[in-house]
Amino acid sequence: MLVSLSSPESQRSYRRSIDDFVLWYCSEPRLSFNKTVVTRYRIHLEDQLLAPGTINVRLAAVRRLAYEAADTGLLSPELAAGIRRVKGSKKLGMRLGNWLTADEARTLWQLPNASLLKGKRDRAILAVLLGCGLRRGELIDLTFDHLQRREDHWAIVDLIGKAGHVRTVPMPDWVKRAIDDWLNAAAIHQGKLFRCVCRRGTVWGAEITEKVVWHVVKEYATKLGVSKLAPHDLRRSCARLCHTAGGELEQIQFLLGHVSVQTTEKYLGCKQRLREAVNDQIGIEPPA
Repeated sequence: MLVSLSSPESQRSYRRSIDDFVLWYCSEPRLSFNKTVVTRYRIHLEDQLLAPGTINVRLAAVRRLAYEAADTGLLSPELAAGIRRVKGSKKLGMRLGNWLTADEARTLWQLPNASLLKGKRDRAILAVLLGCGLRRGELIDLTFDHLQRREDHWAIVDLIGKAGHVRTVPMPDWVKRAIDDWLNAAAIHQGKLFRCVCRRGTVWGAEITEKVVWHVVKEYATKLGVSKLAPHDLRRSCARLCHTAGGELEQIQFLLGHVSVQTTEKYLGCKQRLREAVNDQIGIEPPA
């Protein structure tokens, strides 16, 4: 089932979901894998007061497991069809996430101590997340080969994102300077851009994990005084700041690598204005 997923991010998410389901299933009286059992599992998740989105992701993994089991003859098509009909948890409204203002974003990426090696790395990480809108998984996979000059501008070229989609991300000069400052101090000249820094202040290993990125964001978000700030919120903040600065929706969509423009609109956290509609004054209306 996991191999059938093309995205490593989806594989990790579904693996966690299946592990959770198996752990719950083994703690219950042994029943067949059917609609009733999966419905009981959904009730169990709701009793834990998990977010509807989290519940639905876990149920989606269980449904896909049933589909693959039926496809390989391990489960009857009737049972699989019943499992796939288990309804997800209802979402009340839409989770918006957090956005930083321009002042907050500027303060956040400059909080790390630039005189320390770890501070230089953390500055570069925060700069890439805020200035380029990358996902955690995309950031940790960055290599020297990704950084190229295109049309007299630095860019992250041929970046493989979610679901294997490939895009090119423009990189502001201030982000490039933050990266260069880190790389020069760490004496890194090839391979992955970001590495671990031990307590003694030296570089070790050949890469970092998504968990390291998470801790970097949480550490400086706490110092900034912003609670519940996740790495993905920096991606949202990048999108909104681009939009506030006059960036075109289509270009922001290219920057983030969204297939659907509706997804980009959700990241901006904005809605259509009718009182001051964008098409009220476009230069073709008759004189007043």
